[in-house]
Amino acid sequence: MADISPRGVVIYFVVRMLIFHSSVTWKHWVGLLVTSAAYAVSYIQLAQMAKPAYGDDGELLDGGYDMSTGGVCSYLHDVIYITSFVQVMSILSGKFWYTYLVIPAFAAYKLSGIAKGFLSSHDSEGAPEDEKTRKNREKMEKKASRPKFVKSRSK
Repeated sequence: MADISPRGVVIYFVVRMLIFHSSVTWKHWVGLLVTSAAYAVSYIQLAQMAKPAYGDDGELLDGGYDMSTGGVCSYLHDVIYITSFVQVMSILSGKFWYTYLVIPAFAAYKLSGIAKGFLSSHDSEGAPEDEKTRKNREKMEKKASRPKFVKSRSK
């Protein structure tokens, strides 16, 4: 994975800026800067996460973040892959820049889920339970506490 961004930048620069130089506008230079910044931010963050921590005596305290796990590390890898795709494919058509909208759309989706969970947990804690909801909850608890029997077919 470490060589994806240099290849994408080199391919984009050689093909778009040198071969198709007559059709290059300021937007292409901005695109090159945006994608290069996305690479830089992602790689710097990944490097900081993977950096081991040593004590004063040289003893290894923390081996760094495991890059094969999910979470932020996975999202940063996705940003690198999407950036590579957008950068190379935008040579063919400027419409591929719209693919970059996947990144903020996914972030908004994740943040809305977190916000919903946060807001719903606070709303349900302080609200008094009405009679119908209480009876329904008690009924479900009673049903869940009963032993479960498996019916078998007899031949």
